Amino acid sequence: MSLNTKQYYNRDLSWLRFNHRVLQEAQDARNPLYERIKFLAIFSSNLDEFFKVRVSDIRQIKQLDKWLRKKLVSKPNKLLKQIKKEVDKQQNEFGKIFRTQILPELKSHRIHLIDEKNLTPSQEKFCVNFYEKLLENKQIEIKEEVFVENEKLYLFAVKEEQELWMKIDGVSRFVVLPEEKEEDQHYIMFVDDIIRLNLQKHYEVNFYEVKVSRDAELYIDNEFSGNLLEKIQESLPKRDVGQVTRILVDEVIPETYLKQLKKSLDVNETDIVVGGRYHNFKDFFSFPNPTDQDLSFVDLPPIQIKELDQYSSMFDAVLEKDRLFSYPYESFDSFLRFINEAASDTTVTEIKMTLYRMSSDSKVAQVLIKAVENNIKVTIFIETKARFDEENNIKWGKILEEKGVKVHYSYPGIKVHSKILYVKRSLDGEEQNFAYIGTGNFNEKTAKIYTDFGLLTSKKKITTDIANVFSVLEGNLIIPKTKKILVSPFTTRIGFTELIQNEIEAVESGDEASIVLKLNSLQDEKLITQLYKASNKGVQIKIICRGICCLVPGVKLQSENIEVISIVDRFLEHARVFIFSNKGKEKIYIGSADYMTRNLDHRIEVVTPITDNEIQFKIKQIINLQLNDAVKARIIDENQKNNYVQEHHESYSESAQHKIYEYLKSYY
Repeated sequence: MSLNTKQYYNRDLSWLRFNHRVLQEAQDARNPLYERIKFLAIFSSNLDEFFKVRVSDIRQIKQLDKWLRKKLVSKPNKLLKQIKKEVDKQQNEFGKIFRTQILPELKSHRIHLIDEKNLTPSQEKFCVNFYEKLLENKQIEIKEEVFVENEKLYLFAVKEEQELWMKIDGVSRFVVLPEEKEEDQHYIMFVDDIIRLNLQKHYEVNFYEVKVSRDAELYIDNEFSGNLLEKIQESLPKRDVGQVTRILVDEVIPETYLKQLKKSLDVNETDIVVGGRYHNFKDFFSFPNPTDQDLSFVDLPPIQIKELDQYSSMFDAVLEKDRLFSYPYESFDSFLRFINEAASDTTVTEIKMTLYRMSSDSKVAQVLIKAVENNIKVTIFIETKARFDEENNIKWGKILEEKGVKVHYSYPGIKVHSKILYVKRSLDGEEQNFAYIGTGNFNEKTAKIYTDFGLLTSKKKITTDIANVFSVLEGNLIIPKTKKILVSPFTTRIGFTELIQNEIEAVESGDEASIVLKLNSLQDEKLITQLYKASNKGVQIKIICRGICCLVPGVKLQSENIEVISIVDRFLEHARVFIFSNKGKEKIYIGSADYMTRNLDHRIEVVTPITDNEIQFKIKQIINLQLNDAVKARIIDENQKNNYVQEHHESYSESAQHKIYEYLKSYY
């Protein structure tokens, strides 16, 4: 099979097409200026992670014995060349957007991003003084020999065959210059250019920006023996010294400089990615706005669920009926209210929770500590292999352990990716159990920018299932015996396979059949093959897929009845929803699992059915708004061109995300 056949689209190339959709948002003039700048930062940050993780994985394949590589479907060298070609193309597009759209629009708002070549005498004097203060405070230092650190920004030059390096770190990336007299204009400089101006004066050579990405995988020797937590802690520092996976350079860097870089860093042409004058565009998250103009999205304050205010206790609200939270449209405060009440309630005996990505100042963690202080037995499972959050998660694990929380850490060879909570209550001799199953993390910060669902229920069959999952996590059960929920790696794959098969059988018996999926990623070949089979039988399939999509839709005799769109907008689409027509008795599920092999076979994931009719209706309304998005939806076709469903829709207020907000606002 080639890297990109009509049957399966390569996952890495598909991810790059997703990041191109992020770049489209930077280009989209319907977005406010500073949001477009932010999308450039997101694009850059995404690409950094791609090189640190995915490209490093492909390079590891290259280390395999030749006879073993021949058996692989994807040829690593060929794939790396295709990745480089796509990245180079996107970098050019990135530079063009920045130069021809962002900079002129900044000027139209009296904001000028200038470099060292067009300074007034007073501005130049300011830059010299600024540089001298950096030197005086030892915030910068020129070196002839350095270890080039991962993702750090450097200015680089060669003088008389001697390398010169200046690391730009620990200083604000952007400097607002003092206003010129009698001018209503604002001038901003990259700190890079202020430093470059002074370096070039002193050394009489030109300096160019260089950034290196290194392998960020934590290669843990024999994960299945010894203390995994200790091994992860020991491996974290190695992330900064891993193998080079990319060198980002200025497109006008001299060939002599480039030759020296290749020799010094022991890399070849494939590792070189040509960019513009400036790197680390993720720093544009903090690009200053020195004006009094509002150049960002109109605020959409999270909706407070007023219906819950009539209940003196969240327990009473959930005992009456299931509750669904829709983030970030609805406030995370409702969930925090529930867990706060649980931590303070004298009838609560146990709280159990999985934590995958925690915010640095987690309110949830503080509540768990309060629960222990109130003599409630608290057990949590912290995933220490949550990439790039390992250190923060381990920190919180230690704090919680010290406060008396029973903490379990990662299992060898498997990640706990589920987002579940279990609360046990004993009231007048009667046991009451509550469970929360979410599509996103228990993280109050991401709950403001990720679209997710969370179900809070007291239904016995589901709470019993969730209790069984925690028994597995605590090592008391090997396999959870569940009746309602799907749990990876035990029942999720077979459950989804059967649900798709049911739709096939419905068509074969003359009934209408349909499947609607909302996913972050769609990669698992077995489920893709099953969806192709359903399509060929006449099942109508609609998919909303934000990121990787290896399924190739619209191919005759393969996927004629499958349509795929992708929505990239101000909020990160993160919810997973699965809707099966089931001969008129619809089955709707939400959960943490994507249709990726890792989510089905190598992670603990939980997917729950939605049985409440009102909540089913609410989810369907939201999904239908997304299926009909005419502003931010792109068509995923066999070439993943990223054409908009409707190219020239002017009104941002008609986007699905905006409509969902208005729908939920009027719901209560």
